[in-house]
Amino acid sequence: MSIELSASMMCADFSCLRDEIKNLEEAGIDIFHIDIMDGSFVDNFGMGYQDMEYIKKTAKKPAEVHLMVLKPYNYLDILFELGVDIIYIHPEVDPDPATTIEKIHKHGCIAGIAINPGTSVPVIEELLNVVDRILVLGVNPGHSGRKYQQYVDNKLEKLLKLKSLYNYEIYIDGAVTSERILKWSKKGVKGFVLGSATLFNKNINYKIIINKIKNELAITNVL
Repeated sequence: MSIELSASMMCADFSCLRDEIKNLEEAGIDIFHIDIMDGSFVDNFGMGYQDMEYIKKTAKKPAEVHLMVLKPYNYLDILFELGVDIIYIHPEVDPDPATTIEKIHKHGCIAGIAINPGTSVPVIEELLNVVDRILVLGVNPGHSGRKYQQYVDNKLEKLLKLKSLYNYEIYIDGAVTSERILKWSKKGVKGFVLGSATLFNKNINYKIIINKIKNELAITNVL
């Protein structure tokens, strides 16, 4: 299984965004992860339209958007216009998540659901029939640098067991350390969103960090 590593762009240095994109791509990042927040679903405001537009225009790698907003359906046309490749919605705040997912698929995008630490598997199980990806949040959403919630491990185990019944891949976002990447990739988790816990604000070249992760995965025969 080929592991996918995403760069959480809310943690990037926006004073030199072009260089950040270039350096991340040269380091071997697979996806640019963009967090959009409305200040209502979470107590923060995320990246804006201009940020998404610039990343999508400048980057060669795919871009995924994590919508931490109320009524995500209303944001889809903007994302389609920008050419976003992957869209995650939160079923916790979507009055009709199945219709939103259907619209994402009809436009040719990959559709995923993101679930908060406190969201249980039975609540979203029916949606597993129609989604391509599940983004499991290991931290309470809205801010980088928050503490990993250990009880999320049980949810990951449940979702891994259900994979054989449905056609989806599992991704983890929030407090993703190299140790967690090694642990969960061995169990079948497909991808990881790298933020301040592993990739950003380390004063270390991105290529060194990514190479170290990939070398560790190769040693354990995961990558």
